[in-house]
Amino acid sequence: MNIGIIGFGGRIRGVAKDTLRQDPSCRIAAIVDPRSEEIRADRERLGLGEDVRYYNSAEEMLDAEKLDGVMIGTRCSGHTEQAVKVLPTGLPLFLEKPVSTNMADLTRLKASFEANPSPVVVSFPLRVTSIVKLVKEIVDSGKIGTIEHAQAVNNVPYGGVYFQNWYRDEKETGGLFLQKATHDFDYINHVLGMKPVSICAMMSKQIFKGDKPAGLKCVDCESNRTCPDSTLQTKVPSWEYCAYAEDTGNEDSGSALIRYESGMHVSYSQNFFVRGEAGARGARFMGYKGTIEFDFNTAVVTVYMHHTSRVETYKIGAGENHFGGDEALAANFVELMKGSTRTSVSTLEDGINSALLCLKAKESAITGQFKAVEFDSNVILEANR
Repeated sequence: MNIGIIGFGGRIRGVAKDTLRQDPSCRIAAIVDPRSEEIRADRERLGLGEDVRYYNSAEEMLDAEKLDGVMIGTRCSGHTEQAVKVLPTGLPLFLEKPVSTNMADLTRLKASFEANPSPVVVSFPLRVTSIVKLVKEIVDSGKIGTIEHAQAVNNVPYGGVYFQNWYRDEKETGGLFLQKATHDFDYINHVLGMKPVSICAMMSKQIFKGDKPAGLKCVDCESNRTCPDSTLQTKVPSWEYCAYAEDTGNEDSGSALIRYESGMHVSYSQNFFVRGEAGARGARFMGYKGTIEFDFNTAVVTVYMHHTSRVETYKIGAGENHFGGDEALAANFVELMKGSTRTSVSTLEDGINSALLCLKAKESAITGQFKAVEFDSNVILEANR
């Protein structure tokens, strides 16, 4: 099965490796990337065959190749642009998150998908982890009652990547709700099985700001031997830029309250300056009969029954690469390419719903107002022109 890749970045390389491991008949046949010469020269380290063909555009590749599936791993701002080129082909598509970084792109993507309902796997690995599967199984069983409140948190111990790497450019990322909360909003929606109807949010930038010159790199900074965030201290060479410069971009914490169609609400908070063991990612779902909580980092799920002293603890073999979720997404993508299923475990509709929630959170944080989780009619009209 021949796979074409548009944007051969680090993230999609990992997913592609997981995909090739799923089925020996899979092969990377073609790549579209402006760094094609660099990739070709480094093909052995990257695990690419000599017969991989390189193209300057998605259109060229799609016209020339006989493909069984396409993966999109460009920088975030390019996801929609490339997806709307692939959708009309009907080929199975693996699309990195966020599916769009602004409302105009998201509206255009939605319209394209409605016109071309191709099979798409969106890169939402958390929803298919063994942890979330167990949580959803228990919630769906009714054991703890209908979920009437939830609290979720993502304290990111590697947050420097969003201030010292290309991710600092908000024009590329769309902000950190779209970068991180999009995963969390998706698994929350998945577990609840309900539609979010309104959201309010706040963002703040308290730590990663300063008056160092724009574009300053750690290697050129006079404080690089004392700054705890310099690459000399973190040993992460790809985090090359100063975290305290004028151009760091991105908020360093954010929170949201989401109301769902039943009237219940969820609180969510994310933070990007905690470090080490302070990192945490998980949630509490509460019903009248009981509470279920988990943390991806500990791989422990705990159920507390409210009206007895019973507490159940499950230790999950979480796995690597997004706690085992990447492998599950890759397996589903292979099945779609084979034609043995038409069902995606992480649909483009899921990706669009999560991106819409993130964009409305950002809009709420900027305006200080509650926002309905819906598409604006004037944006839809503009997209359809």
